[in-house]
Amino acid sequence: MTFTLSAKDKETQARAGTMQLAHGVVETPIFMPVGTVGTVKGVHQSELKEQIKPDIILGNTYHLYLRPDTHILEKAGGLHKFMNWDGNILTDSGGYQVYSLSANRKIKEEGVKFKSHIDGSIHFFTPERVMEIQRSIGADIIMAFDECTPYPCDYHYAKRSMHMTHRWLDRCMNHLENLPYRYGFEQVFFPIVQGSTYKDLRRQSAEYIASVGAQGNAIGGLSVGEPAEEMYAMTEVVTAILPEDKPRYLMGVGTPINLLENIALGIDMFDCVMPTRNARNGMLFTAHGTINIKNKKWAEDFSVIDPEAITWVDTAYSKAYLRHLFTVNEMLGKQIATIHNLGFYLWLVREARKHILAGDFASWKKTMVVQMDKRL
Repeated sequence: MTFTLSAKDKETQARAGTMQLAHGVVETPIFMPVGTVGTVKGVHQSELKEQIKPDIILGNTYHLYLRPDTHILEKAGGLHKFMNWDGNILTDSGGYQVYSLSANRKIKEEGVKFKSHIDGSIHFFTPERVMEIQRSIGADIIMAFDECTPYPCDYHYAKRSMHMTHRWLDRCMNHLENLPYRYGFEQVFFPIVQGSTYKDLRRQSAEYIASVGAQGNAIGGLSVGEPAEEMYAMTEVVTAILPEDKPRYLMGVGTPINLLENIALGIDMFDCVMPTRNARNGMLFTAHGTINIKNKKWAEDFSVIDPEAITWVDTAYSKAYLRHLFTVNEMLGKQIATIHNLGFYLWLVREARKHILAGDFASWKKTMVVQMDKRL
C-alpha cells in the first residue's frame, strides 16, 4: 500500500490523500458502504459500480465467519470473487460484534468465547484466529482484534481493556508474520486505538498504536452512545498523535455532520450502517437536511429528492413516487432510498475533498453543517 497526501486545509486538520491498494486507488476522505455479509443491503453490485462508485466497501469478519463460513470463501477464491466485486474491501475484526453480544460472550486474556446469534453455537475468537479468518476472507485492509468498550465505561475497566487490546495487537502482528497471503495480493493491516472517552487513555493508546509502525491506523470505541462533542474531543486527541503520513480510519461513524466535523480533525476514512439502515426506514439525507419520506407532506411533491446532488439517482423518481412506494411497502422504495443515501454520503466526502484541494474547506463545511442540521 502507498498513501500520499495531496493537500491540507489551512484552517483545519482536513487532508486530501490517495491510497493505492491491491484492487485500485482510494481517494480520501472516503466513506465505505457497509457490506456486512458480502452485500451492501438493497443494492446490486452493478449499482454500486455504476452509480455510487465507492473506492472501497466494508465486510464483517464475525458475520462472514458464521455464514457462509471461511471454507466456502476459500473455495470461491476469496470474498472479492464470491460476491463479484473487483474493488477494494476492508474487513473489521469482529471486535464490535463481540461488544454488541454482551449477554452472550465472555472476554478473557486468551480471547473471547461467544454464542452465535444465529443458532446459539459456541465459538472462540483469539487474535490469532481472527487473523487467520481475515486471511481466508481476503480483504485488502484487515483490522486488529480489539475490545470495544461500552459507553459509559468505568475508567479502570477502560484502562484494563485498552492494555489488553494492545497485547492482542502484538499477538495479531506476530501471527501475521507467519501467515502467507492466500489470493496473490497484499493485505494491509490496521491496528485500533481504544481508551473510551478518557483523554489520558486515548493518548496512551494512540502513542502505542503509532509506535508499531503499521501502514494505517484506526480509532475504535466511539459512536457507541457518547455525545458527539466527546467523540470529537477524543478524535482530536488521537489525530494529534497518529502519524500524518498514514491513513486514519474512524470506525462506525456516522451522520453527515459527524463526517465533516471529523474530516476537519484529520480523519481520512469512515464507515457506518446509518445511510442504508435509515434509508430502509424512509429517512433520506440531503444537502439541505433530512427528509422523512413517509410524511404526508411529500404526497404531491413531484420534485427530485435533492436537486443539488442528483447525479447518482434517476431524476424520474420524485418525492411523491418514493413516498408512494413506502406507503404500499414496495421494496423498490427501500432500494431507491438506499442508493440515494449512499450516493449522498459519497458525494459529501468527495465534495469535502474538492474543497480541501481548493483551499476553502473550512467555510464550505460551516455552511454545510448548518444546512444539513435541519428536518425538511
